[in-house]
Amino acid sequence: MSVLARHAEALSRLLGPGKVVDDPAITRLYRRDPLGFEGGEAVVVFPESVGDLSLVASYAYRHGLKLYPQGSGTGLVGGSVPGDAGVVVSTARLNRIRGVSIVDGYVVAEAGVRIGDLNAELAGRGYMFPVDPASAPVATVGGAVNTGAGGLRGAKYGTMRDWVLGLRVVLPDERGTQMFLGCYTVKCRQGYDLVRLIVGSEGTLALVAEAVLRIAPLPENVVVVLAFYRGLESLMETVVDLRASGVQPLIMEFMDDKTVEAAVKAVGAPFRAEGRMLLVGVDVNREASGRVLEWLVGTVKRRGAGLVYQARSLGEAEEKGLFQVRRSLFPAQVKHLHTLLGRPGARILTYVEDIAVPPSRLVEAVEELRRLEEEYGLPTLIGGHVGDGNLHPATGFDASDESMRRRVEEWFMEVMRLAVRLGGTVSAEHGVGSLKREGLRVELEARGAGKALELMRAIKRAFDPKGILNPGRVV
Repeated sequence: MSVLARHAEALSRLLGPGKVVDDPAITRLYRRDPLGFEGGEAVVVFPESVGDLSLVASYAYRHGLKLYPQGSGTGLVGGSVPGDAGVVVSTARLNRIRGVSIVDGYVVAEAGVRIGDLNAELAGRGYMFPVDPASAPVATVGGAVNTGAGGLRGAKYGTMRDWVLGLRVVLPDERGTQMFLGCYTVKCRQGYDLVRLIVGSEGTLALVAEAVLRIAPLPENVVVVLAFYRGLESLMETVVDLRASGVQPLIMEFMDDKTVEAAVKAVGAPFRAEGRMLLVGVDVNREASGRVLEWLVGTVKRRGAGLVYQARSLGEAEEKGLFQVRRSLFPAQVKHLHTLLGRPGARILTYVEDIAVPPSRLVEAVEELRRLEEEYGLPTLIGGHVGDGNLHPATGFDASDESMRRRVEEWFMEVMRLAVRLGGTVSAEHGVGSLKREGLRVELEARGAGKALELMRAIKRAFDPKGILNPGRVV
């Protein structure tokens, strides 16, 4: 019997029946991510309580067993699959909403609650959780906490670090120590902000069991405009106009012309869609809807938008399919790359970047990305959250082609260096994982903060002295 199999038997006795799986046909599903990367051998455990998490953490500490926390496995930086042999800690059964307080403005949700399900529960009370990654229907609260996720509403509401009030966590120590960090109030001072430290730590510091999340009222109404431009500068001038107007859009999304074409081929569109795409949503009261929509349409047309589609509400926008092209960004990127690079039996790996630059530098960023596409000879599709300068260029390669792999890895680093040169960051919302560790070093050294990596490693040792939590990620 292998060492991992013996650990599986011991964990099964510890946790009880039905909570540990070591069948390779099943565990392989937890060793792969959406980009096509596959990790090492693993046992998968399914804790059903914070007590179960504590038992797993304690056992792993005593035996030096590596732990890989995992939500729905939608991560895009090589951080959601096991690196070496170890235990995947799935939060799938930690899926209860513990309570909602409208008066106090928070919801308590376990780590495995899906954000889509959370918002379905809150919508019945007239509220929402504003962070909405593209994978929101399946993305989990714990995964969003660990990655510091953002999303389409990031232009107005920011990322997870702005919406987490408290966390119930388990430490990888002898006792599997359980702690509640933070508060149930917006104002909260407890010395060093350990909640903010864990948000975005990518499962390297503690196992997240439960989160206290701020909630916001649902907008009374949202007007939506989808516009297509021939020129990139005209589109970006529209973005500048909107940001300078004093109106803070709820949604402001971008896709370049090649990407729009690929998306239409991949999933279709219920209308003519060509050129560079700008999708804008503004939340308003119902009485102002007509006036704001008219102003929004006038703004995009004044800057040269050719094709313009509009909706007086989110419901109407959904009926007209105005979000369809933008929502297809990732599947379009993957399908396009598979079509271009695929051959019978090929395994295509996709690299999706996650840089952010100041919105004033977006034109430069997109133009440089196209230059890099030509320089490296790599098909590149570009889209992202233009309201906060977050871009997601993507390319890929046949896993059997080592020369192309090296070229893609060089491109990946050049994209990160580009972001740093333009005053931006190498990772906006996906995290650092294993793919962006060198990019993180480049960014920190460029800012004169190289010592920050030493501080991060010291923090990692303080939380995880044996280095068993998601090793090989971030630092």
